[in-house]
Amino acid sequence: MTVSATLVAECFPDLAHELVALLRSEGRLDLADQVDTLRLVDRCRCRDDFCATFYTAPRPAGAWGPGHETVALHPSGGYLNVDVLRGTVVSIEVLYRDSVRETLDRLLP
Repeated sequence: MTVSATLVAECFPDLAHELVALLRSEGRLDLADQVDTLRLVDRCRCRDDFCATFYTAPRPAGAWGPGHETVALHPSGGYLNVDVLRGTVVSIEVLYRDSVRETLDRLLP
């Protein structure tokens, strides 16, 4: 299976469950319902040792533009933010989650 065909929930099952729970707690059922179908498209290339951000849609050359919003979540550890473009999850910002970063390092070096 190629990375572009890989479901986020297959790569990061614990994170996917956490995202669903946190999005539901924020009242964002529309986004929680998308988690099981999100695909790992690319990762952030900043190379900061604390960054495990990844994209679920092709990343833009610049800003996401009109229709973009960031949903800040409140996990028990690290940071999680969900970038949404016109109602569709396009990126998951994951910071200070070594296990996610290590998996990304293997899948998308």
